[in-house]
Amino acid sequence: MSRTQLTLRLIFLFLLQRSHLLVVQSAIGVNWGTVSSHKISPRVAVDLLRENKISKVKLFDSDPTILRALMGSGIQVMVGIPNELLSSVASSVSASDAFVAQNISRFLVKGGTDIRYIAVGNEPFLTSYQGQFQSLVLPTLSNLQQSLTKSNLANYVKLVVPCNADAYESPNLPSLGAFRSDLTQLMTQLVSFLNSNGSPFLVNIYPFLSLYQNPTFPQDYAFFEGSTHPVVDGSNIYYNAFDGNFDTLVAALTKLGFGQTPIAIGEIGWPTEGAPSANLTAARVFNQGLINHVLSNKGTPLRPGIPPSDVYLFGFLDEGQKSTLPGNFERHWGIFSFDGQAKYTLNLGFGNGNLKNAKNVDYLPPRWCVANPYKDLDSAGNHIKIACDLADCTTLYYGGSCNMIGQKENISYAFNSYYQLQKQDASSCDFDGLGMITYLDPSVGDCRFLVGVNDVASVGFRVCGLGFRVLGLIWVFVYLKLCWVL
Repeated sequence: MSRTQLTLRLIFLFLLQRSHLLVVQSAIGVNWGTVSSHKISPRVAVDLLRENKISKVKLFDSDPTILRALMGSGIQVMVGIPNELLSSVASSVSASDAFVAQNISRFLVKGGTDIRYIAVGNEPFLTSYQGQFQSLVLPTLSNLQQSLTKSNLANYVKLVVPCNADAYESPNLPSLGAFRSDLTQLMTQLVSFLNSNGSPFLVNIYPFLSLYQNPTFPQDYAFFEGSTHPVVDGSNIYYNAFDGNFDTLVAALTKLGFGQTPIAIGEIGWPTEGAPSANLTAARVFNQGLINHVLSNKGTPLRPGIPPSDVYLFGFLDEGQKSTLPGNFERHWGIFSFDGQAKYTLNLGFGNGNLKNAKNVDYLPPRWCVANPYKDLDSAGNHIKIACDLADCTTLYYGGSCNMIGQKENISYAFNSYYQLQKQDASSCDFDGLGMITYLDPSVGDCRFLVGVNDVASVGFRVCGLGFRVLGLIWVFVYLKLCWVL
């Protein structure tokens, strides 16, 4: 880099930092996952973010196509380093330098992408990983910090580590919160690093999963409307699971001597399909309650008047190819459907108004594959299985919006899901003569028969390890993560 280029970059970063310091308040961002067979173009997705005044986005990798689409948008970005890449970055400063050069520096230019954070791993301290990534986190942070410093970015791009709430625990009260015994030393070093470099502690909290897994969990405690089953902790009373979980983390940090560490919420949300408690109404009530709660600046009993520094909703768009081993709801976390259409009314605050739909979506032609009404469908079962093994049929199952549409319609839905997955290839609607193509929308009530979008990307997957989500403070379940790659 020439001296002139270096001077221009420093001026650019100074102006960005100055504008950032003028206003310090909680912001509502979104997690942009891409585990889907139907993807709107990154440019359309970025326009959707801007139209809805979503100022922050969290990615799970550093896809250059998405980072290019975000250039000039003014949206603040968190990129991610997947767990499987931690080993190379932790063991090699040159690998760290290369990551920063290829994924950070070249985008942080005038009119470029406003990258503010690098997420080191994704929940690397999960107990289900059995310590596989624990020893890699601090070396990765150290190497990346050196690389950012050499690139004159250390004062602008901050490092964070997304943690699942299983990293801390409490027997029953938030004030008794503490980090897991196997993490105490590591967490002390991690939080010290975060504090020294001006980074928040990033945590993922999921009240939905507490309710989903535990049949005795009070339903109203999962929301923000007040609870008839509050948790009384000395003089503090908790009326919702979010505050209780958040303050358990505050107590754990305090025990390490870092009680004032800023906290940001990396993932939180509510799905709209796939479980009895996953529906449009519940998702709207939860997410709106969360947003109102955070933006009120009320804080929590242990941090009154100090809300999370940022909150990233999970998620932005539905991801129809995520693993359903945790539950069918995994494909339905989005506040928008896969094609960028708002699933319910939601006001993100700061004068946003209700959600606005994506524009200029490049849909496939308006045609569908349905069961041929003149054929005997008794032999359709095997075809349905094959179709739904590949395509997303989760709305047909218990807790889904298409669960009660009828047998023939169920077959049609499965056929169409596969047909759209195959980009409407005529042969994919054959099903040994049981399928037929129609130009009349077969949607039934709230059950929407989708039309796919043009997407040149191919889809595949790899197994990337075991993972789990924390249910409340102590309830957990384990699943195999399937990571889809483009």
